[in-house]
Amino acid sequence: MKSKQATFILAMGLACTLVAWGKPLAVIGLFVVSGMAVGSLYALGGVGLVVLYRTTGVLNFASGAMGAAGVMLAWQLGQWGWYEPMTWVAGLALATGLSLFYGRLIAPHLAARDTVVKAVATLGFALIVLGATSFVWDDDVRSFTLPSDQMAIRLLGLRVTVTRLIVFLTTVALVIGIWVYLEHTRMGLQMRALANDRHISSLIGVRILKVETIAWGMAGFIAGFTGLMFGDLVRLEPNIITFVVIPSIAAAICGRLDSLGMVLIGGLFIGVLESLLTLSPWLKSVRTVAPFVVAIAMLVLLQSGNRLLFGRDE
Repeated sequence: MKSKQATFILAMGLACTLVAWGKPLAVIGLFVVSGMAVGSLYALGGVGLVVLYRTTGVLNFASGAMGAAGVMLAWQLGQWGWYEPMTWVAGLALATGLSLFYGRLIAPHLAARDTVVKAVATLGFALIVLGATSFVWDDDVRSFTLPSDQMAIRLLGLRVTVTRLIVFLTTVALVIGIWVYLEHTRMGLQMRALANDRHISSLIGVRILKVETIAWGMAGFIAGFTGLMFGDLVRLEPNIITFVVIPSIAAAICGRLDSLGMVLIGGLFIGVLESLLTLSPWLKSVRTVAPFVVAIAMLVLLQSGNRLLFGRDE
């Protein structure tokens, strides 16, 4: 498995090199930095998906919609003159609240259903949240900015905004922190036990609702943070932010819905590849398919027999 992951990393690195071949190094550097920032968001979204899937068996298609609702609320409160940090807290709170609402009131009733059924249910919830968000905020040109956008540092001769740096460092820190939490804490052990067998976990004393509530809360917070950053770095548009879940799922597939480190690498590669494709006049129109290409490549490379990469043993 390690050799296959190394092969995947080398292949993605080669693809990025070929796309950028012949372009000035300064230009490539700018696009790589921009791609890593967006790729960090893809990876962050993928981490939220993996944490929830490893704990509850739910592949949450609604994470993007939750983040979109959160950043739109933050933007609206900012327009009303609220103190900026309070608008960010409110956006994070809304995304986390939506996640907890689904996790406590809807998800438990679907716990015994197949993985596909649970995933489709989250897709329905995503459409409800997106519909409500679009009803409250009509389609219009808006911008969401953070104070860190005006600050920058020089890194290897390139100007990197503090916002991009915050996104990257936060993603790396969360990957490390969540890995430590899952592998070396009592609650993390209970989360992993619940992922293996819900019924047996309840028999040995695992408080299922408590563990699942923590997992849904973590996933909602990550979705809210991702939405805030995506609204700032890319575009403040509910539909676009909602469907950021697609490259996030591609990043999660790169980690087989299990390895947080590979999710991070996969997300970064997707972001960089998307960014570099804009350098080519022939390929820039297909940059949106990059997540699917990366995910399919990983599926083909790591497929084991006829068993799904992310299949859960019954």
